[in-house]
Amino acid sequence: MSPEVEVFQKYQAAWREDRRQALLEPDGWASLIGLHWLEPGPHYVGSNADNGIRLTMGPKYLGMIEVGSGRIRLVPEQGTALLLDGEPVKGEATLRADDDPDGPSILGFDDGRGQATVIRRGDRYALRVRHADAPTRLGFKGLEYWPAALEWQVAGRFVPHPEGQTMDVANIVGTTDPVSNPGMVEFEVDGVTHRLEALDQGGNQLFLVFADLTSGHESYGAGRFLYAPMPDAQGRVVLDFNRAYNPPCAFTAYATCPLPPDSNRLGLAVTAGEKAYGR
Repeated sequence: MSPEVEVFQKYQAAWREDRRQALLEPDGWASLIGLHWLEPGPHYVGSNADNGIRLTMGPKYLGMIEVGSGRIRLVPEQGTALLLDGEPVKGEATLRADDDPDGPSILGFDDGRGQATVIRRGDRYALRVRHADAPTRLGFKGLEYWPAALEWQVAGRFVPHPEGQTMDVANIVGTTDPVSNPGMVEFEVDGVTHRLEALDQGGNQLFLVFADLTSGHESYGAGRFLYAPMPDAQGRVVLDFNRAYNPPCAFTAYATCPLPPDSNRLGLAVTAGEKAYGR
């Protein structure tokens, strides 16, 4: 093995281990135990059967969450120990959703092993619940990959769109959101040109959601995610398909993953990166 290939293989192995560890964090994607849609009005939350929102794990009675008047209100159950952003809850409080500039409030229970946050998708709110003891986390099956290959580090060219352009991106729960679409990446495989529309999630990376001819077969049917560095001054960018990975909805029914736009369905078998989970 040449020194170049040896460094490449170590680089990929380290990324894969970081990926596994992130999934298995106590609040990682494998810890999801529920996604409960919040209609306007009050909702009583807890694991007991007489709650409107019944948790699969957690205190029998967590409290009441009310949606209305531009506010999401928490009234905690008396005698139930809760944390809000790491501090003990002592009375009524307001919960931020994930569209807030400061991010969502984190409501902790079971000594912090459980967490609930409010997310917004379209015009709807939902309560997303995690627990460190989730069966999907404790029984995690591991990740499977195609062998890492240098030829799947593909040189591309970034073609910018007009500033401020967005594209409508559907997600797995049936809503559609406008997402910043700064440009597309053109690249060649075996002499054939392919294109992927890039999304901007902030930061210094391009976000690509794509499907290919392995989707629904060797890889996850709803597509895969790939991050790429921002292009250089000449528009050059490298797509490392060895780092294509499954969206959270490959591991849990409680995620709200974006789906590949029609323009990002490649007529190409990307035999690189992460395979379907639990095959």
